Amino acid sequence: MDKDTVYPHLTECAAEAARTARGVTAEQLPAPSTCKEWEVRELVNHLVLYTSHGLEHRALREQLPEELTARDFTTDADWAYQYAGQLDRALAAWSEPAAWEGEVDLGSTTMPASEIASLIVKELAVHGWDLARSTGQEFKISDGTGEFVLAVVERHAEIYRQYDGFAAPRPVADDASAFERALAASGRVVT
Repeated sequence: MDKDTVYPHLTECAAEAARTARGVTAEQLPAPSTCKEWEVRELVNHLVLYTSHGLEHRALREQLPEELTARDFTTDADWAYQYAGQLDRALAAWSEPAAWEGEVDLGSTTMPASEIASLIVKELAVHGWDLARSTGQEFKISDGTGEFVLAVVERHAEIYRQYDGFAAPRPVADDASAFERALAASGRVVT
């Protein structure tokens, strides 16, 4: 995989995640989310941290500072707009060819940069869908991006299950889209 393969899916999912975030109200933040044991606020904080700040830091080969990992982004009234701005900075970092070269140090292991970007596409799509579902919205991506997300989920599902990142696969209708199959494969109830 390379930038030309992954980057269009990254930008599409980032735009849809930002749109979904802007649809979240302050009253919804303490409500339960589709992610077990997380309120909407915790889901938002995970999404903001890893798909915008984490995305940029991975491109720049920098560790996330502790003040970011402990921060509640939702305490800022305009958190969704700040998230969109941070996504833009992250996408700008990944627009540089150097971001796609070599490996990214994850502390205990390394991974090719293109695979890291692919995993963030999956995070944006799956947790973006979680946020949309938790707040009465829809999360829509193109069929091509849905196919891409499905391939990433299938490639990494067992590792995610080992760390309780995914639940057991769920049944899905025969005519389900690729994105719906990806969601079901990650343990989400799609119906």
